[in-house]
Amino acid sequence: MKRYSKGARSERELINFFSEQGFSVIRAAGSGVSATSPPDILVFKREKQYALECKAWNKNRIAIEHSKFKALKDWENNTGITTMIAWKISFKGWRFVYLDEMEENPKSYSITMKKILEIDRKIEELI
Repeated sequence: MKRYSKGARSERELINFFSEQGFSVIRAAGSGVSATSPPDILVFKREKQYALECKAWNKNRIAIEHSKFKALKDWENNTGITTMIAWKISFKGWRFVYLDEMEENPKSYSITMKKILEIDRKIEELI
């Protein structure tokens, strides 16, 4: 399956889940188009507000280029909305990490599957 199709399907899955939990949800237009694009999904319910950058990769780690990471941090700082990476891991479901939990590397910020499973922040913790 092409990465875009898989990613879009995974985003819709998150949108449906949060909508069913009574959240107002917006899928950001143009997300993923450039390094300065907004996060993929915005989720709101009273005092709970999340901006989610979604990944559905079957790899041992995910990486976000420095420019995209900076744009996400700027978004978080400008809006005050908690910005997280949402990673859909095959056969394990969604896991979430704060931007500050990502590790800086020379070319990107990344997190390994092992580390995100150790953190083990599941979708239920956000509702």
